[in-house]
Amino acid sequence: MNIFLETTIPSYITVRPSRDLIRLKKQQLTREWWENHRQSHGLFTSQLVLDEAALGVAVKAAERLAILGHAVLLDLTDTALAFTHDIIQSRILPADAEADAAHIAIATAHKMDILLTWNCRHIAHAASQHALRQLADARALRLPIICTPKQLVEDTSEIIEP
Repeated sequence: MNIFLETTIPSYITVRPSRDLIRLKKQQLTREWWENHRQSHGLFTSQLVLDEAALGVAVKAAERLAILGHAVLLDLTDTALAFTHDIIQSRILPADAEADAAHIAIATAHKMDILLTWNCRHIAHAASQHALRQLADARALRLPIICTPKQLVEDTSEIIEP
């Protein structure tokens, strides 16, 4: 499967272990997926993800960018730009979430099988999945499966094909 890596994935892999048990479990699951399962997938990302990963403390930014160095860089196509605009205009995502809409649009435009993220506020938000799928269908696009590493590592039966 071809997987689009959103910015939270390298962040969870490289961040110092959290004291919060829920966040720590997410970090462990992400690292487990990276170490044991990524090799069986095509990995992809975008310049937008690289730009986001480059922000912050230089040492940590370098670690995130090294992780993303394993991924093929996808272009921001006209289709992706238009779909980003459609997502924001339809108010599926708020106007201040344009970067998150772009992640979804780039993964969709490039026909990724999965968009992997821990951003459950906007990207892997269950309430927006149906509307995103309908919008993609109306544009003759196929929305990728949007999920977290937990869904890929612990129980892939939770993932429902579109």
